[in-house]
Amino acid sequence: MRIGIIGAGAVGGAIASLLARAGNDVEVTARGAHLQSIRRSGLTLTGAWGESTSRMRAAATLTRVNELVIVATKAHDAERALRENIKYIRNVPVVVFQNGLDSLAIAQRASPRSDIIGGLATFASSFLSPGTIHITAAGPSYLGVAGENDVPARYAAHILNSVMPTTAVPNFRGAQWTKLVINQVNALPAITGLSVQAVVADRALRTIMTASMRETVQIGLASGIHFETVQGLSHRRLRAFSRSPLWVGQLLPWLMSTWMGRTPNPGSTLQSIRRGQPNEVDALNGAVVRSATAVKRAAAVNALMVELVHSVEETGNFFSSEDVAARFKALKRDN
Repeated sequence: MRIGIIGAGAVGGAIASLLARAGNDVEVTARGAHLQSIRRSGLTLTGAWGESTSRMRAAATLTRVNELVIVATKAHDAERALRENIKYIRNVPVVVFQNGLDSLAIAQRASPRSDIIGGLATFASSFLSPGTIHITAAGPSYLGVAGENDVPARYAAHILNSVMPTTAVPNFRGAQWTKLVINQVNALPAITGLSVQAVVADRALRTIMTASMRETVQIGLASGIHFETVQGLSHRRLRAFSRSPLWVGQLLPWLMSTWMGRTPNPGSTLQSIRRGQPNEVDALNGAVVRSATAVKRAAAVNALMVELVHSVEETGNFFSSEDVAARFKALKRDN
């Protein structure tokens, strides 16, 4: 099958490698040294889904009409990437693998003639170096649409499920919110320079992560969201979590770090900062803040995460655990 992947980074590169390894005719878009490495030596996948190196077409933009297109850029790059490739994606099913809440609306605006399918990946992947993607933990992916016609989502899920666990879900908005809770693991590694596992092992940082997760669930509930079950996190469990004290709720980030395994996982936001690229904090924690404003609520912990990630991005200086804990204590005192 002819499949195009726009954005061959941690997520897109992993999907491209799996599809190519299964015999599909894959082309990817990439930039700079990553593009040159794929052209020269292929795309190498290591880690939880085995090791392989796959040859595939690679260019700055798509070069042909494919039967399926997957967009796996960062959220802030999605609309530009879709418009750059619009010649080859009109009337083609497009799966948009992105974090945050706005992926479907952005893609539909950029390519209104395409069947737009939302995608959420829960596997943990790292862009180690040009031409190499490493899977630190395997996990399923979830697809869905904004409307009632789920045929495109089921079609794409059938294709992807042949190479990695993928399910079409009816309540994709709820799935986006559940993934938003899971993505709360990203901000504190970006703020401290530590791996997700190291952050969770630190009692003070684990408390803050729990607070940001709980706040996210509370804002989702206030927004009328029914959380879709993703990675075992159901609406019932998340609602109970939102009402639990922080010392009890810390079990959730601890379980998530256990699922990630022993290989240090930096999280996607820290990976972007280390590469000097724009990160997704505004699409993750920032989405919670904007949703809170819409329902006349506050999301002070998520707002603090946004502020501190942007500070690291601008200055290049990470915060110590003690500094972050002090900011959190001051926040609790002021609120």
